[in-house]
Amino acid sequence: MFSNIELNIIIQGCINQDRNNQQAFYKYFYGYSASICMRYTSKKEDLFEVVNDGFLKIFKEIQTFRTPNDNYTATLKAWIRRIMINTSIDHYRKYNKNEPSIVDVDKQLEIQKVDYETPLDKLSYDEVVKLVQQLSPMYKMVFNMYVIDGLNHEEISKQLNISVGTSKSNLSKARLNVMKIIENNYKPTV
Repeated sequence: MFSNIELNIIIQGCINQDRNNQQAFYKYFYGYSASICMRYTSKKEDLFEVVNDGFLKIFKEIQTFRTPNDNYTATLKAWIRRIMINTSIDHYRKYNKNEPSIVDVDKQLEIQKVDYETPLDKLSYDEVVKLVQQLSPMYKMVFNMYVIDGLNHEEISKQLNISVGTSKSNLSKARLNVMKIIENNYKPTV
């Protein structure tokens, strides 16, 4: 783990396009970045492409990184996280232009609120990520953005260029699909 001073030196090296510092930065933050992008991609090849595209954006824009507080690493990770999520969304848009899973049902579907604990609530983070990988690309995108990344439906609608109702609908359908997968794969033993 790098100290704030070491990290600052590496970032300055990245700003100066020093390959050794870029390599150190890449190695240090690769696992973190890949874990974010993995939630949004379906194939290993896509994961590598998205992560590397994200790092290209980071190295291109690293001179704009600023931290308003003493928690340098946390602020840097948040900045990297935002870039990796946006890069994943851009990749999705580029390669899924004709994806039929976006269904605009603003007035057709009311989202039901669940006031009890569901089987999904009992799963670990890693188990949820594995389940979400099985969803269609748009359901996976909305589920990740809402449940894991904490965006609200208005933010999701702006990022994905869909209506708020579509975001809510896709989240609801994603949850239903995850519940079906859980029912099929995680049957209690008697």
